[in-house]
Amino acid sequence: MLKLLLARFQQGHRTAQYPEMPPTLPDRWRGGPSIDRGKCPVGCFECGDTCPTDALRIQSGHLGLDMGRCLFCTECMQSCPHGAITFTQEYRLAARKREALVVEGKVEPREKLLDEKLRRLFGRSLKLRQVSAGGCNGCESDVNVLGTIVFDLGRFGIQMVASPRHADGLLITGPVTENMKLALKKTYDAVPEPKIVIAVGACAISGGPYIDHPEVHNGADSVVPVDLYVPGCPPHPFTILDGLLGMLGRLESEPAWMARFRETGERIAAENLEAMKTWDLPRAEEAVKYLGADLRHAPPAPKDPLPVEKPRS
Repeated sequence: MLKLLLARFQQGHRTAQYPEMPPTLPDRWRGGPSIDRGKCPVGCFECGDTCPTDALRIQSGHLGLDMGRCLFCTECMQSCPHGAITFTQEYRLAARKREALVVEGKVEPREKLLDEKLRRLFGRSLKLRQVSAGGCNGCESDVNVLGTIVFDLGRFGIQMVASPRHADGLLITGPVTENMKLALKKTYDAVPEPKIVIAVGACAISGGPYIDHPEVHNGADSVVPVDLYVPGCPPHPFTILDGLLGMLGRLESEPAWMARFRETGERIAAENLEAMKTWDLPRAEEAVKYLGADLRHAPPAPKDPLPVEKPRS
């Protein structure tokens, strides 16, 4: 027991200071996309041709990116020769309405506040039942991470419960496969009124990489009404936490550290865009070293081809 107490004392305080302090995100993290319309030539759609989920579309003459479909794979960013698409450090991506997930310029925080009646009921204590409706465990892992000491979801009065009868709402991940459709509907019916539904991840919003497959139903809102969409593949735990706290009205609209955080994010996004232009060659060299090959000292190719033995008649 004494050793455990000493270990805890040496570890110190591990819980993130968010939302009082900005979240700590890795430099290569792919946050909200940003589109610079001024760099898009008329008629160019090279980025859209490489998107695996058709998240990029041209509507009313403007290029738009649907974060509900986006896998944040950066294929569009790499294929754009003009550098018009970048992925920023913006983590505030959740939205109340599905159409609000479409980005046509610089990504900005979306409206995610519940109405006054639901906020009075759930603002101080929210119990959620998590339903994995055919997910790959990516979103499920990031939801589980919220229960660790780093994020400590319980300090905000939000907890995951085992039974839908003890829950105030559902947190759904996965594209809703045919086998999970009835289970999801029964779980939703078991939650007492009033209740809320949160769709987490590209699969739960639109089907993700499985969109329009005959065995999936393209997201949770095809079966149950959804009150909050949290995009990402998978979403960062801070993105999920921001969506939950924003929905309950527990966040400041513009905290004091936001200007400094936004400036740092823009600088990192510009550095990542420059690094992406010369990314392929260093990665290829690293792969050659990893495989143990040395192309500079490779044996010379034979000048004369080896004689071919003629078949005997």
